[in-house]
Amino acid sequence: MKKTVSLILAALLLMCSVGVAFAADAGETYDSFGAYERVFIIGIDGLGATFDMVDSPNFDRIFADNAYRYDAHTEYVTVSAQNWGSILTGVDYTTHGLTNDCCEDNERTSADENNTIFYYARQAFPDAQLVSFNNWDAINHGIIENDLGVKKINRGTDPLVVDAILKYINNEKNDPKLMFVQLDSVDHAAHTYGGFSQQYYDAAAKADVWLGEIYDAIEARGFMENSLFILVADHGETTDGHGGQTKEESSAVLAVAGHSVNATVLGENVQNRDVSAIALYALGVEKPAHFISVVPEELFGESREKTVEPNPMKRATKLFRKFLYLFVRMVNLLVGIFDK
Repeated sequence: MKKTVSLILAALLLMCSVGVAFAADAGETYDSFGAYERVFIIGIDGLGATFDMVDSPNFDRIFADNAYRYDAHTEYVTVSAQNWGSILTGVDYTTHGLTNDCCEDNERTSADENNTIFYYARQAFPDAQLVSFNNWDAINHGIIENDLGVKKINRGTDPLVVDAILKYINNEKNDPKLMFVQLDSVDHAAHTYGGFSQQYYDAAAKADVWLGEIYDAIEARGFMENSLFILVADHGETTDGHGGQTKEESSAVLAVAGHSVNATVLGENVQNRDVSAIALYALGVEKPAHFISVVPEELFGESREKTVEPNPMKRATKLFRKFLYLFVRMVNLLVGIFDK
């Protein structure tokens, strides 16, 4: 019985992979070093690969003609500080050594080792506006340096974070060179109700709404013509939280939108920490020699007009993957019943 079920699932997974492969089109490589005036990084804590499972129309329209991967690799330890640290410093968690406790307890400065991308952006652009909006204030306190003139805004709930972001972007005096955002309610829902709960999926769907609001505000300012827009997660979730190495925990969405970004599914070796190399490359800042973060070869192509219309093939593939996910859960449930 188990062998038969395994064969069925393997065949369905193969079909799913083929569908995604046909939906991808890597395009030609193109030198986009320094091609962007601004970089916006939107981080959703605990999201994992959930946008592949829930209805996320804003994600679909924003990245329909751009690059994405639902299951980019996380750090081996699937905890927030280890991953936000790597996403912002371009090195692995064993090198930067950041943990939740030390980020909450210790203020970080530019004298510390393994500086963040804000440090290198400040060196390259001394007068630029650098800004970080966070729900979890440990990022602003213990990961991003506190002596670089980065405007740091901490709010205790995601609605307040998003409200602060929209007010900032809508103010014509503001023109950020680099902006980082961390939203936390998806992770909070997982810790409270479980990673496969309806509340968790509802929180992910709400995060998609906020993603669209932030993107639309940036576009309304005319910034998207020469800005790179990045979405990334630190880790995924299980019914018991996160921190281990299951597929659900160690998969994280990474998506990039911009005028020279290819319409492609990013390669299977992409890491969430690659965000740091992508951001510096787009701004024309040389990557530090110690970075292990890389710019995916398939990411950039020839500059062209971008659309935000839904991609029918991508949406059909996503619906099929959601059906497959639910089918696998149902089969596993039935196998458990029969085994008893």
